[in-house]
Parts: sequence; structure tokens; C-alpha cells
Amino acid sequence: METITIKLVKGLAGKRKDQVAVVKSLGLTKTNSVSVQPDNEATRGKINKVSHLVEIVK
Repeated sequence: METITIKLVKGLAGKRKDQVAVVKSLGLTKTNSVSVQPDNEATRGKINKVSHLVEIVK
């Protein structure tokens, strides 16, 4: 199964509660933390919702 490595590049202070919840569900807690997630539509949707806070690492 394919995986995606995601990195949190901006802090969560002042962000909406739903955006914070999505970031936490991706396994990211602090700025510059990295998580490996399965590459499926659900994960892609989460990344799309918080695309301004995360980046995909190759």
C-alpha cells in the first residue's frame, strides 16, 4: 500500500477547531512534526482541508 509523509509547517494557534481536529487526526502535534499516512481518498481530503498548514514530503 502506498503511503504519504506529511509535515506540519505552520502552528495551530488561532486556527479553527475543525482544522485543529483534522491536523490531530493526521497524527501531527507540533510544528515540524512528521507523520506517515496511507495514500487514500480520506487522507487526501484531510490534507486538502488543511493544505495551508501542511506539506507533503517526498
